[in-house]
Amino acid sequence: MTKDDAPKEGTKQLIDKMKATKEKWDAEAAASPDGPDETDQLLSQAISMALDQGRGWSSPEEREKYLETLLDDEFIPPLFAENEEELERSGLKDAFTTLHNEGETPGKNMLDFRKKGNESIALGRKNVAKNQQYYRDAVNHYYEAYHWARRITPKDEDFVPTVEELAAAEEDPYFTQKELDELSSIICSNCALAHMCLKNWGFVRDESKKAIDFDGKNIKAWYRLAKAHQILKNWEEAGDAIDSGLEMEKNNKELLALQKKLGEKVRKARLVRQQRDRARAERTSSIKEVWRYCKEEKISLGRVSLVATVKDDEEDDEGNEKMEAVWHHHYPHTGQLPKRQVQNGGKWTWPVLFVYPSHHQSDFIEHFGEDEIIAYRMAEMFPEQEDGETETEMPWDYNNEFRCSNLAVYFEVHCLDTELDSKRKPIIHPDSVERLNDQGSAMRFYESTRALKGDEGPEMATVARCMERKHLHHQRKAWIKKHGSLWAKPDPCPVVQVHPAATLGQVLRSKDMVVPNFLVTLTVYPIEHPAHKDFHKKHKCVGIVEPKEA
Repeated sequence: MTKDDAPKEGTKQLIDKMKATKEKWDAEAAASPDGPDETDQLLSQAISMALDQGRGWSSPEEREKYLETLLDDEFIPPLFAENEEELERSGLKDAFTTLHNEGETPGKNMLDFRKKGNESIALGRKNVAKNQQYYRDAVNHYYEAYHWARRITPKDEDFVPTVEELAAAEEDPYFTQKELDELSSIICSNCALAHMCLKNWGFVRDESKKAIDFDGKNIKAWYRLAKAHQILKNWEEAGDAIDSGLEMEKNNKELLALQKKLGEKVRKARLVRQQRDRARAERTSSIKEVWRYCKEEKISLGRVSLVATVKDDEEDDEGNEKMEAVWHHHYPHTGQLPKRQVQNGGKWTWPVLFVYPSHHQSDFIEHFGEDEIIAYRMAEMFPEQEDGETETEMPWDYNNEFRCSNLAVYFEVHCLDTELDSKRKPIIHPDSVERLNDQGSAMRFYESTRALKGDEGPEMATVARCMERKHLHHQRKAWIKKHGSLWAKPDPCPVVQVHPAATLGQVLRSKDMVVPNFLVTLTVYPIEHPAHKDFHKKHKCVGIVEPKEA
């Protein structure tokens, strides 16, 4: 006998011993004056089943595999499974489902649970005390009916039942695909009705959609879908459901009454949507035009992160200082794009932000022409003092330092030239400016800014926020992988000084200039102010934009 035959021989001896013991117990029970009792009979049947169905393991490998399953930490015996996922992992889901409904077929179960659901709805309507439990029971029954409907295998359309199948149709009904879809639609529509009674309008919407997916001619499902959208204040969707339902049945009184009631709100919602679509199309056209112009003129564009956190509860931990980096805190300077002035010979204007860190002030110019000299604008904002004047016009300029001739102008160098030479995407700190390298990324960035401002509705704002958080998460992950911590921040970016006689166009075309967020940002300091000296200590000045002749 080989080593592999030993377990088989041991199993055969165990089976023979069990068989002999059973025969002995049966003989003792038969010889008893009272005869075999119920317990003896059950024990005898159990041993017979074990002998007939279980002849031991077919191989040592099968036995080891079963034992490994039992020793697995994630293995849960099916009897103790608390949900469908745990039952699925046990490998005995179908067996337990069959055991729970032994002798019943999916078709019969579907019809029975559908009937129970209808009865619960009827009882709920008759109940004087308005007990909501009837409708909850109805929802559960309809869910069970839908579950069994999904387990039915439909017959072909040309199916011809045999005599035996006709006789067994009451216990084992059969359905074609069309009949099954119609029944599934009715079940989902009735489930939506039960949810209506419970005022679960989100579920009413979802179940009505499922019903319509199965049967687009289910007029009740269309009405319930329209009613759900009405309560959820989705006016345009409600109007679409009403129109679709009336296409199926143009004289339906319930839909006509709802159409009359919601007509004005639906009209306004559709008008708003048309305006939003038109605005989106105009923005897309504008972004494409801006990108083409910047590419031709070699003007670099960049972006910042539109969110400061990657999860909701992070805001409480980071403090108010971190929140200052959030994009919407800088509105109304957002949303503005460079524009080509057709009436001015096709020249371009840019939104420009002048920042005065020494006094915590700023000025925003919506249209700053590329051919305008910086000093001219500065002279308009900060004119020189005339004879006899000792104070400037700005109430916040306590030391009267903001005069055009007394100011130094800079822009920050956000992206270094080495990034252009790198074949790999540069790893930047999440608080830094990221270069926009193609038209698609520029369009996605700008559309995200508008979505976060609410231009596309609350749903799209949520989607844009999630996408920006994902982008920020990848930036943080890459930076931490390279530098070990977000606190390992890069050195303060260098700056370039702007000669007052230079034009905005010359600043834009400087090799060191990257325009973040389509907004030219210039930093201005009084020359002799202490903050100007501190600024130079932190930021290295790497050049100057000199004026050039046209």
